[in-house]
Amino acid sequence: MAQIHLAELIHRQAEKYGEKTALRYRDDETRTWKPVSWTRFASLVRQTAGAMAAAGIEEQENVGIFSPNKPECLYVDFAAYANRAVTVPLYDTSAMTQVQYIVDDAQIRFLFVGGQYQYDTAFRIFALCRSLRCLVIFDRDVIRDARDTASVYFDEFLERAVREPSYNIVDARAKCASPDDLANILYTSGTTGEPKGVMLHHANYLEAFRIHRLRLPQITDSDVSMCFLPLTHVFERGWTYVCIERGVEICINRRPQDIQTTIREVRPTVMCSVPRFWEKVYQAVQERLAEETGLRKAMLLDAIRIGKEHNLGFIAQGKTPPLALRLRYKFYEKTVYALVKKTIGIERGRLFPTAGAAVSDEICEFVYALGINMIVGYGLTESTATVSCFPKTGFVIGSVGEIMPDLEVKIGRDDEILLRGKTIMRGYYRKPVSTSEAIDAEGWFHTGDAGRLEGRTLYLKERIKDLFKTSNGKYISPQALETKFIVDRYIDSVAIIADRRKFVTALIVPAFDLLENFARTQGIAFSSREELVANDAVLAFYRFRIDTLQQQFAHYEQVKRFTLLPSPFSMERGELTNTLKLRRNVIAANYADIIENMYKE
Repeated sequence: MAQIHLAELIHRQAEKYGEKTALRYRDDETRTWKPVSWTRFASLVRQTAGAMAAAGIEEQENVGIFSPNKPECLYVDFAAYANRAVTVPLYDTSAMTQVQYIVDDAQIRFLFVGGQYQYDTAFRIFALCRSLRCLVIFDRDVIRDARDTASVYFDEFLERAVREPSYNIVDARAKCASPDDLANILYTSGTTGEPKGVMLHHANYLEAFRIHRLRLPQITDSDVSMCFLPLTHVFERGWTYVCIERGVEICINRRPQDIQTTIREVRPTVMCSVPRFWEKVYQAVQERLAEETGLRKAMLLDAIRIGKEHNLGFIAQGKTPPLALRLRYKFYEKTVYALVKKTIGIERGRLFPTAGAAVSDEICEFVYALGINMIVGYGLTESTATVSCFPKTGFVIGSVGEIMPDLEVKIGRDDEILLRGKTIMRGYYRKPVSTSEAIDAEGWFHTGDAGRLEGRTLYLKERIKDLFKTSNGKYISPQALETKFIVDRYIDSVAIIADRRKFVTALIVPAFDLLENFARTQGIAFSSREELVANDAVLAFYRFRIDTLQQQFAHYEQVKRFTLLPSPFSMERGELTNTLKLRRNVIAANYADIIENMYKE
């Protein structure tokens, strides 16, 4: 199949699909979903591209997009590609210092902003960033600062294409578009040190399209995808681009907090997600099991057991289940499994790629028991997302799937995973030293993740830089413990502490809705969350659960002491990245007194 450059992709799809719906987004006032046809999508991309040319945006110029998920983000992306410009997405929750750093580093002149928070943040840094010339505001409800003379609303920006036709410039640029053109600079979350701009070229995306067609041929233009992870993140960006290339209808969830409602309204057939989504599904079912008794509870447990045996013991291995097992599975498929999936909003679901963090075996087995096709995978920004993922059959629970077609992987020193192939970045923006440290002379990219290979099946061990070494010389993988603990329905999040310490401790954020209900049923009086997490009975309750969860770990790996925190880890305090990963050094600093107290004799 001939590949279509991103500069032309939307227009070629419009020629093919015409008035078929390409995008949908939710109108918050009417609570209805507004469709955008492929023809309209292409028209808006072209008008945006013309306005960019009229505004003086140059080829290979860096254009910033600081916005929550909106259709406009895609219009600007593909309009930039038509101009051979580069888009630099910023997480919509980014703090002012993060935005300033990226704008300065990428020398951004034009910054497209979504809503009030993004506008206010961008306006505050306007005078601090020498390159910044214009803010283009997507949301018409944004109130501009009275001193602002350098911003326009998006609809006003589009009028430039009408007043000053620049389509000839766009067409000439699009004809010269090359796979070697830079497409995006994606800044890493920066769990350690300052963010680095990963340079992804059009060739990276074109190769990603090709190998995903080989691995996931079942995605078709009859599918409907829910876009709810940030388009700034390479996982959602790459997945959404794959869906556009296949003609999939994309429903854009504009507010993350609405996902439980919007997923039931859309009922997608495909959707990429992170393990936390499935952890919450698992915890909800566990809560239901805890409430049930007698025959109903026995039926639910049997349904999960039969689902595992049928789907993992036979279907996943390409085998035909015995007739008796098939009949029992069919019964539960029409009752228990159907009810759970309908409650979530995924009863039409066919394919759910999941990555971004470790998926525990318990969660994976549970999801497959319900007949949900969760495609566990592993990838990085530097690899244009997917390095490996579950194949249709023959996958192994506990692995992150098979290596993608034509991607080279080998295990290096300290079991580090090394990558080489056409989806691997060419380097970090304006950081030659970091680039040379990451990509060796033979072209192997050093991921910083440890793993092992069995044939083409990849297993992750830990993030090498995240390994803790205790003062006794023992190495601890915090992620292994954290992944195990998070399946407990009474634990919302956890941070393991062990580096250069005598033993392992943990900071735990309880699932407060459940904990408060537990306290009430046990007659535990409390007037605040601070009082609740300090209660001896509550601490004993968590001690028992932690000891049960960590039985499989070696004695030196187990959590000896822990502290329950009265409030969650926070992006505002710098404890979480924009992708909700722990910033361990910030947590260590913010909770230094609490941590030191756990190590007192």
